[in-house]
Amino acid sequence: MSAAPRIVDAATVERTLDYPSLVSTLDEAFRAGREVPLRHHHPIPQPAGRDAMLLLMPAWSRGGAVGIKIVTVYPDNGRRGLPAVIGTYLLLDGATGAPRAVIDGSMLTVRRTAAASALAASRLARADARRLVIVGTGALAPHLVRAHAAVRPLREIVVWGRRREAAEGLAGRLAEEGFAASATTDLASAVREADIVSCATLAEQPLIRGEWLPLGCHLDLVGGFTPNMREADDEAVRRARIFVDTREGALHEAGDLVQPIAAGVISRADVVGDLFDLARGTVPGRESEEEITYFKSVGTALEDLAAAELLVQRL
Repeated sequence: MSAAPRIVDAATVERTLDYPSLVSTLDEAFRAGREVPLRHHHPIPQPAGRDAMLLLMPAWSRGGAVGIKIVTVYPDNGRRGLPAVIGTYLLLDGATGAPRAVIDGSMLTVRRTAAASALAASRLARADARRLVIVGTGALAPHLVRAHAAVRPLREIVVWGRRREAAEGLAGRLAEEGFAASATTDLASAVREADIVSCATLAEQPLIRGEWLPLGCHLDLVGGFTPNMREADDEAVRRARIFVDTREGALHEAGDLVQPIAAGVISRADVVGDLFDLARGTVPGRESEEEITYFKSVGTALEDLAAAELLVQRL
């Protein structure tokens, strides 16, 4: 009789998955590769209110573990005092299929998402990058700051949000962690002086203008995950050398690329590489101090599996 799976809560995930180790683990995972089928989307009609959605995101490694992230999206959950998106990760033994762990999916997702951005920045941001502008004040924002700080010598953090009080609140919490953090209401000026700009918003209209990006800047776009969402404008992709987390995901789901490709602003060939290429060294990262680099992620089940394996190994 197999042992009961371990239940791993959000606090344990956050405490166990430090960013230097997680970035290194993702680097190894992209270098080695994983089996990652297309994610499944299943609408769930609701008797009252908007329809819900069930998302299933499987991945496995040959001779290793099997994992699946189960995400429900119930748009009307706010009325019940619940988050709209709830995630759970199930890690299975690769030899027997027996459950090994049931993991808080929301914290696992924010940790691996931030680590993927940091992995990209480790190849694409200037080695001396010191000033980070974080655009957005949601749950992912502080994790992006911590992850980027794990791979680059950040000295100054500037926070912008649609609500000034939210930006000031996040800057205050980051300052308590030891970051030299402040809030701004002038996004254009902040970006013009940035070494790294990291965006984690639900914007449908671009917030970042390419004309603002200084030479040598690295742009990290994390928030948009559908073809209708955008965080940066056409000028940003025109000026930059473009990378993605996975070509298959980003070129189908990311409005920041889907829209300018459809409009003829850029072509699919202008996407220079993805995290597989960067991890394996088949495409060079930053090639000059003046180059503007651009990274767009939409997430992949490979990252979830690698993070879950590291977590259970440490526990």
